[in-house]
Amino acid sequence: IVQEALDNARSGRTCLVIAHRLTTIQNADSIAVIHKGGVVEQGTHQDLLKRKGHYYKLYNNQYSKRDNTST
Repeated sequence: IVQEALDNARSGRTCLVIAHRLTTIQNADSIAVIHKGGVVEQGTHQDLLKRKGHYYKLYNNQYSKRDNTST
């Protein structure tokens, strides 16, 4: 419900979303990854996963923990 509300709210607008849960931003047009005060990566969810950099590590860290807690 929250994700749907965020998607509807940003329709036709420019929005800046700061998130710890990557599922909140995975549908964004552009994602900027900030590390130690600077932007280290920028792109779409799919682009950032393909690069296997900071975003990829964060994403896998979140989902591996999530998968382990559900079993």
